[in-house]
Amino acid sequence: MRTAYQYRLRPNKKQLATIEMWLELLRRQYNYRLGERFSWWEENRCPVNACPLVMPIPRLRDNPDYYSQKKDLVNTKDRFPEYKLIHSQVLQDCTKRVKLAFDRWLKADKNGQKLGKPRFKGKGRYRSFTYPQITQDCIEENQISLPKIGNVKLIQHRPIPEWFIIKTVTISRKADGYYVTLSLEDKSVPALTTKVEPALKNTLGIDMGLKEFLVTSEGESVPIPQYYRKSQQRLKTLQKRLSRKKKGSQRWLKAVKAVAKQHKKVADKRKDFHFKTANELLSKAEVIAHENLNIKGLTKTRLSKSINDAGWGQFLTILTVKAGNAGQKTIGVNPKNTSQDCSNCGEKIPKELNIRTHSCPHCGIVIDRDWNAAINIKNRAVGHSVLKARGARRNTGAVKREAHTIAPA
Repeated sequence: MRTAYQYRLRPNKKQLATIEMWLELLRRQYNYRLGERFSWWEENRCPVNACPLVMPIPRLRDNPDYYSQKKDLVNTKDRFPEYKLIHSQVLQDCTKRVKLAFDRWLKADKNGQKLGKPRFKGKGRYRSFTYPQITQDCIEENQISLPKIGNVKLIQHRPIPEWFIIKTVTISRKADGYYVTLSLEDKSVPALTTKVEPALKNTLGIDMGLKEFLVTSEGESVPIPQYYRKSQQRLKTLQKRLSRKKKGSQRWLKAVKAVAKQHKKVADKRKDFHFKTANELLSKAEVIAHENLNIKGLTKTRLSKSINDAGWGQFLTILTVKAGNAGQKTIGVNPKNTSQDCSNCGEKIPKELNIRTHSCPHCGIVIDRDWNAAINIKNRAVGHSVLKARGARRNTGAVKREAHTIAPA
């Protein structure tokens, strides 16, 4: 089993200066190694039996791969002695990051899509470094021993579980300070295999929206918090102060930090809400069904601010990971007509987005639009087809159900 714990660091002035120096040197090394790969790729992307039309024929040279660049770090330390101050494995990990970024650009992922071209890191854009190996007794009381940095104070708000071993340690810089992330592993705990099959009894359908964050197939709803909307006035004030400062000055840097802290505060609140909501859902059912939405495409519409504020993508990622760790399951279904089809008789009832109630003239059911969609999502996940009531006498008495509201724990 693999997990990660993150703690707040409290380095002193000397340790802070060392960490800042490492990040700047690693940023330069990252850009240099990435430039080497770009240079070779530009000169050698044509076949050997074809002449390039955009540049003269280059000299033949080996492809700068991960191992050759890691081997060349010895020459870097000879030419620039300050790199000797950085732990050797931390420097090697910087080269590994270049390899991963370049490979993601040239090679397609499992869906057949390629990621964007990696960019050079500007000043302050290289924010973390990793120790690939570390001693297991590195944490004593409220301090962590980091090679070539020293004993750094940390706020250990929760103990490391017994029998877990520390695999890697990552130091990261955020808007409000420095954090350490411990990657932990316990081989005695096997990875849970998901053997749960969706059925009507163990499946819960959820319909995510902007009026309510989500509505379940049981009729319960979770109100949308809108953390960004609520903090817009504060952000507006801080950004006004920033615009009046001279760029590059000490007061400008202080104002930039204040804006970044406010954004991080909003992101932390949203993430905490997502975790609590995911835990609440997974405690109610073994299988959670949701719409397989094109969130990236939806964020390009006029509702982009509200969709980004809700954070659907982050929530679904958290829900999927936590379900996998618990031996549970999430299923994404086709979102087409989930709000239009009747969950009771299966007939399609077209309606505009501003109509929030589903009223079926065929079977007479009257239900909240999002609740109707959640039931359809559940039915599609379990393969349950709603029989259309053809030729049946319409029920004149409308059925109306009241939705209950659940607050995230």
